[in-house]
Amino acid sequence: MKKVSLIALLSITFLMGYGFSLLTHPTSAGPRVTGVGGIFFKAKDPAALKAWYEKNLGMHMVGSGANFEWYQGVDSTKKGFTLWAPFKETTKYFLPSEKQFMINYRVEQLDLLLVKLKAAGITPTDSVERVSYGSFVHLMDPEGNKIELWEPNDVEYSKMGTNTTK
Repeated sequence: MKKVSLIALLSITFLMGYGFSLLTHPTSAGPRVTGVGGIFFKAKDPAALKAWYEKNLGMHMVGSGANFEWYQGVDSTKKGFTLWAPFKETTKYFLPSEKQFMINYRVEQLDLLLVKLKAAGITPTDSVERVSYGSFVHLMDPEGNKIELWEPNDVEYSKMGTNTTK
């Protein structure tokens, strides 16, 4: 009888801990930013700057910059990526912002997030672009910074290797 009680107690303790874990760390908390997908900035000579970072800081350059691979906290079996990329200082990609940088945010449920933003009076500067490795859209923050929202498809992104050229 003692053995059955101990097993029952351990089982209940495990289930309570698991349930609490789900409450405090939900696998999906709705449409939201989940991390930084990229840091983009203007440079006078992107190629020379990438070469400097590769030579002096050991950043392996591919395509448009350095691609950092990491594993997601909620599910450590899933890869995630963050791209560091200098753009030509004359790029039009950051417009209508006049700023020297743009941050790409990884998001969950992009379409639902856009509904939420629209309800708050925030409209994208363009339409959603859907490609094999995810969906992208841009908007402006209150201080005139253009930001990029990316709902990634990390499985497809991973298949592209490290030679990413968004």
